[in-house]
Amino acid sequence: MSKARLIALLLAEMAATVVVLGGLLFGAAGTWAWPSAWAYLGVFLILGLGVSLWLADADPGLLRERLASPYQKGQKGFDRVFLSLVMVVYLGWTVLMGLDARRFGWSQVPMALQVLGAALIAASYLGIAWVFATNSFAAPVIRIQAERGQRVIDTGPYAWVRHPMYAFAALQFVGGPLMLGSWWGLVVVPPFYLGLAWRIFGEERTLSEALAGYDDYARRVRWRLLPGVW
Repeated sequence: MSKARLIALLLAEMAATVVVLGGLLFGAAGTWAWPSAWAYLGVFLILGLGVSLWLADADPGLLRERLASPYQKGQKGFDRVFLSLVMVVYLGWTVLMGLDARRFGWSQVPMALQVLGAALIAASYLGIAWVFATNSFAAPVIRIQAERGQRVIDTGPYAWVRHPMYAFAALQFVGGPLMLGSWWGLVVVPPFYLGLAWRIFGEERTLSEALAGYDDYARRVRWRLLPGVW
């Protein structure tokens, strides 16, 4: 796939995502007059597109992997289940925040915390970019990328935790509700972390079985998500 076609695919996917998210947020809110939601979509578009356009130049092979179908040959069954559940929960979560923060006004989140939410989202994208710069195999599905010569990565954030992508991405599940002004949006955080732990155990089992050197790496790097905690 040429770089121009890759970028065209990226732009189409980003546009579709923004339309869906915007439709769910504003549809649930019942109004277009929701500044926090416009800011949220703007942050998502600017940072998400910025990181992806950088990746198109820095590592087009990884970008192709990340734009591929969430269901692939060689993917583990538990991962198909996980990704399906995540998509459903994410859509419902987005609607819940629109109902809570705008249509019914159940939550009143101080502006300072909304700004903090935006900062957490920005930190998430910067951390994810660090992961991409370090690990060319950071695909969204769990499978061994033998065709790309996948190997163990133990530098950058991987020198501290075994799953830095999850650690940085998880910031958005706290930052999003805060930025949008929805306390109820935070109820998804505990089940999200439980689901993430389930996926991590399955992913590590897969890597241990099929990726040379992973067991040694796991012994050297003790923590999975947060040093000193887990």
